[in-house]
Amino acid sequence: MPTAFRLFRAVAIAEAFSWAGLLVGMFFKYVVVGNEIGVRVFGPIHGALFVLYVLAVLSAARAGQWSRGTVVLGLACAVPPFVTVWFERRMTRRLEPAAPLAAAHAESA
Repeated sequence: MPTAFRLFRAVAIAEAFSWAGLLVGMFFKYVVVGNEIGVRVFGPIHGALFVLYVLAVLSAARAGQWSRGTVVLGLACAVPPFVTVWFERRMTRRLEPAAPLAAAHAESA
């Protein structure tokens, strides 16, 4: 599995966790106690991971020669909460059938 794709997978999952932290922080800020510490902590973390996710999608897309539509879908998946994990799983499933073929080809060479 290419390094760019492994980085993409890790960042996609981390971005979803940061969404969870931010949503919990917003719940406490606006519903429970009115304290914004959760948003102050998870807001910048989520922002940084959002930017890293965009860069990771572009890097994996370039390395894996994704279609323009796949890239647009991957970037759009950064906006709704937790959808980066769905997209990561989708792209991983696309690569998995190719893995045994690549291993068999490498052994025969």
